Amino acid sequence: MSLRAEVAPDTLEISLAEEGIYVQYHDGRRVFYNGVPEKVHGSIRTRPGKDVQVLVTNGDATEGVLTYVNERNTEADILESSGVGRILLEKGESRELFPGVTATLDGYAIVVEADPREAGGRVFVFEEDELGERKFELYAED
Repeated sequence: MSLRAEVAPDTLEISLAEEGIYVQYHDGRRVFYNGVPEKVHGSIRTRPGKDVQVLVTNGDATEGVLTYVNERNTEADILESSGVGRILLEKGESRELFPGVTATLDGYAIVVEADPREAGGRVFVFEEDELGERKFELYAED
């Protein structure tokens, strides 16, 4: 399988806690996004060149789908075994990650727009690199 293949996400177990968000991968690994996400309305433009992940949960935030956007380092078979998805965008391209959630490649930045009411749950965006991470929760426009 190609290193740079797109991969459809699978449903993963999610746990929201006071200290952050836990995601249980199918291969047994558990990922922790530390801290309370910043509240953002409508959309977020991530910093250029960062690793971007989008988590969309179900209504009670016990399950969700996690998709990497333009991540090109992880082999596709590893993503498939973990349940994590991946989409690859071309410059200026927009794609629906999940109903009510769209990602657009804007230069080297990713713009994620969401309407959690349409998505049927909560929408989180994680932006990270070796220097740190930022977390956001997208809310419907006021």
